Amino acid sequence: MSEKQLIDDCFYVEQSRWKTWNSFDKNGKKLITSLNEDACIHATRFYLKGLQEGFTNGISYQGTVDGKL
Repeated sequence: MSEKQLIDDCFYVEQSRWKTWNSFDKNGKKLITSLNEDACIHATRFYLKGLQEGFTNGISYQGTVDGKL
């Protein structure tokens, strides 16, 4: 079996038999599934940064609609 190439010394990606891409941490825990390799790497970096620094609360907007829907 070939050695896994760590990205950012934190995770690696592999293509599944269904042609999707999965990322895994150093211990082999599955993190993200994406349709292509670049999206998988980008989403995994975003996810790991959120775990490390904390996720920001989403912004929500509230409004009213006049009239009948």
